[in-house]
Amino acid sequence: MTESTTSTGLGYEPRPAFARHADPSIAGCQGKRIGILVVTYNATSTLLPVLRRIPPSVWSNVEEVLVFDDASPDGTFELAMGVKIMNDLPKLQVLKHRKNLGYGGNQKAGYQYFIEKGFDIVVLLHGDGQYAPEILAQLYHPIVTGEADAVFGSRMMKTHGGPLKGGMPLYKFLGNRVLTILENRALGLNLTEFHSGYRAYNLHALAQLDFSRMTDDFHFDTEIIIKLHHQKMKITETPIPTYYGTELCRVDGLKYAKDVVRSVWRYRQTCRSVVRAPEFQEYFVHYPIKHSKHSSHYMARRLVGSGQDVLDMGCGEGFFAAELKRDGNRIVGVDALPTAGEHTALEKYISADLNAPQPTLERGLEGRRFDRVLLLDVLEHLLQPESLLREVRPTLKENGRLVVSVPNVANITVRLGLLFGRFTYTDRGILDRTHLHFYTRKSARAMLEEGGWEILEARTTVMPLELVLGLDPANPLMRVITAVTAVFTKLLPGLLGYQLIYLARLRG
Repeated sequence: MTESTTSTGLGYEPRPAFARHADPSIAGCQGKRIGILVVTYNATSTLLPVLRRIPPSVWSNVEEVLVFDDASPDGTFELAMGVKIMNDLPKLQVLKHRKNLGYGGNQKAGYQYFIEKGFDIVVLLHGDGQYAPEILAQLYHPIVTGEADAVFGSRMMKTHGGPLKGGMPLYKFLGNRVLTILENRALGLNLTEFHSGYRAYNLHALAQLDFSRMTDDFHFDTEIIIKLHHQKMKITETPIPTYYGTELCRVDGLKYAKDVVRSVWRYRQTCRSVVRAPEFQEYFVHYPIKHSKHSSHYMARRLVGSGQDVLDMGCGEGFFAAELKRDGNRIVGVDALPTAGEHTALEKYISADLNAPQPTLERGLEGRRFDRVLLLDVLEHLLQPESLLREVRPTLKENGRLVVSVPNVANITVRLGLLFGRFTYTDRGILDRTHLHFYTRKSARAMLEEGGWEILEARTTVMPLELVLGLDPANPLMRVITAVTAVFTKLLPGLLGYQLIYLARLRG
């Protein structure tokens, strides 16, 4: 089939400037179910030309073209239905929302539609004619061939002359470039453009994303990039021509820029467990690995050393085990979770309730002994922590060591709260609502010694002020603050210490 003929009654009417970029040789679907999602709002003057600009080779290879109208008050929906009926287009489907869902909301509904119908690929096309339907195949071809999970059209690439030549206003060009640079640096990406709305997605990749709390506004496009990147999906770009016509732009540029920056910031803060942004809450880690100097994980990692056999009791998903593995240690993890997310860091994972007697642990270890047994942020959660301290004794080698961390309830923040009559439980930290026991330096030491352990080293960590201030631990200012806090914590460990760290051995 040539591009001069078509299986539809619409006819093929490409823009002369873009027609030469259509490539029917890459339009094949190779057995993949491809859908085109045309998002529209008040598009009566542009929708029909957009549909007529879709190449015949694309019409032949896609399974469905869905016009999803976002409750337009004009006749967009009626026009689309008329086009479908008058031209006998079985591949064209037309739906209309009862109320306006917004740019992001319309996309979410469209993607869910294609996911539920079992499609493999979807291409997002705007009904206002801003993006060139002539090159639709270039968007979905890398996904068809398995080269990408997402393909973003980029106006910043020079293949089609660049954005300014295509009529992009200078202020929009500069804003686009500044935002893209900031986003690349913040996310560790190297995209030429974050803000094109011409995109193709592997629907099996999209099905792994949680859309439920993502924005319905225009910065949805940024949020979806963030989630794809976080979940290690492969993103590529393809050059697209720039076109700015007389169509009304519905994007408030300043608000959009603010929303984009805010999204990136909220994502980074969520990943660092500073806040739990609802749109990224699946990436929030309740007990994140703390890399700052003088933190519990920093100290525990040094107490473990390298080349050791390690039993990590209460290992959670295995995030700290992954850190220990990088030091050449061999780790067996134990936790109540059915499986550990970072299972590749563990030689073996044993699912066991640490509040119960440990026959499961004994059977799972099969007599294996360890150089280090870790009880990091575990004992305060148990009904009878003394029982677990007894049960791990046989798991140590002759010269093995126990590493324990517990929160310091005598920390100044708790004392000040009590001074003003407050003892408020929180989602995490010293007054974590799941804590059943509270320790001071004196009571923690007594618990270990009464359990038959000899304390070899006792340390206190500094308060995690980076979580309070929302700064990266590697930030120069944060490093200075941490160093100063460490000095005062060493002078006043009982008052300023956040967690208590002990290295112990069995008393002979």
